[in-house]
Amino acid sequence: MTTSGLIVMLLSVGTVTLLFGWCVVKVLTTPHESEKIHGVDLHEPDRDSEG
Repeated sequence: MTTSGLIVMLLSVGTVTLLFGWCVVKVLTTPHESEKIHGVDLHEPDRDSEG
């Protein structure tokens, strides 16, 4: 592998690793996030009313 290829690979892997780490820290340290979670109430229409 050439030197430039190694540099590009290390930059790419490093960027993705840093982004993943930042996302994990952001998710784990955001306060009161559980208060904003809303459940989804799926409602199926009555099948008996179909003609």
